[in-house]
Amino acid sequence: MAILERFGDIIRANINDMLDKMEDPAIMIDQYLIDLLDDLAEVKRSTAEIMGEETRTKRLVDNNKAEVEKYAELAKKALMAGNEGDARTFLAKKQELENLDPELMDVYAAAHENAMKMRQMHDKLAADIQTLQARRTMIKSKVSIAKTQAIINEASSSANQTEDAMDAFTRMEEKADRMLDEANALAELNIEPIDPAEALEEKYGDGGNASVDEELTKLKQELGLQ
Repeated sequence: MAILERFGDIIRANINDMLDKMEDPAIMIDQYLIDLLDDLAEVKRSTAEIMGEETRTKRLVDNNKAEVEKYAELAKKALMAGNEGDARTFLAKKQELENLDPELMDVYAAAHENAMKMRQMHDKLAADIQTLQARRTMIKSKVSIAKTQAIINEASSSANQTEDAMDAFTRMEEKADRMLDEANALAELNIEPIDPAEALEEKYGDGGNASVDEELTKLKQELGLQ
């Protein structure tokens, strides 16, 4: 039957495998649950229909058996009443109905097997939905935690990059300090050195001052100030 072929994989379905294929379980879990509920509703309708067919074929089998027993009793009553011809008619009808019994039993057996399969699939799907509903909050919580962890990982990566940048700036600052120290040292080396002897000569020498004193004394003498 088409319905059995369509839902044949449901009985073999594994929810964990299906969840593994989801790109984002937090987003797809609701849609997946909706799809399952739609499937369950269709399976439920089909199961009820097939179970109804099982009941109908079982009723045909029971009714046929009841008819066989009825004509057997009528044949007995006809014989007891001395009507052999009527008894023969009843027995012919009884045999006709008995010949239908194997075919009716085959139809019922097929309907019963189909009903069992559909009920099994219905129960499996219903159980899977209950499991998924029970795990729905947990799955979404795990996805939320995973997303938060991803944000933390990204922030941690950015922090590491900032630390690397700080190290680079520190190295550049140290290099700049070395360059400044070297420049200052070079400037100091470029200053012309002072001759120690000349410095001492200025300290202890009196040549310039003596000439002035002599000229002042001479000027006083000329003016009669001495």
